[in-house]
Amino acid sequence: MVIELKPVSIENWYDCTKLNVKQEQNSVFPAPVVYWIAESNFVHDFELRAIYSEALLVGFIVFCKTPDEDGNHWIPALMIDENHQGNGFGKKAMEKLIDLMSQNGCNRLMIGHRPDNLIAGNLYESLGFQRFSEEIIDGEIIRFLQLN
Repeated sequence: MVIELKPVSIENWYDCTKLNVKQEQNSVFPAPVVYWIAESNFVHDFELRAIYSEALLVGFIVFCKTPDEDGNHWIPALMIDENHQGNGFGKKAMEKLIDLMSQNGCNRLMIGHRPDNLIAGNLYESLGFQRFSEEIIDGEIIRFLQLN
């Protein structure tokens, strides 16, 4: 399986807005892709990538290109379209992002997920992300991955 993380651009932004999670997942991924595209116009640290398998658009990811004041690089969103879930695209996309961030000097990646999003929690644990705290922070479990 070949996964590419392509920048969201004039050529693919509208297709990205058509990506959706399953209806029952709206509580754990409440912000649609169009929200992230809009917010990236004001939060200039956000990098948006469309997740492709071959030529097929399967998902969307948002990450921060510069670290926060503690040296952490955040991943605010990862989403695989409802029609492509369960095929390993999320894990492959995260592996690709981890490799990219590691090559660009990132020391620690941070990601959050809703406590009832067990699929996300299991995915992040399988990639080596550990719980940052036992506390729920802003409604999310925060996890980190030490890279260097």
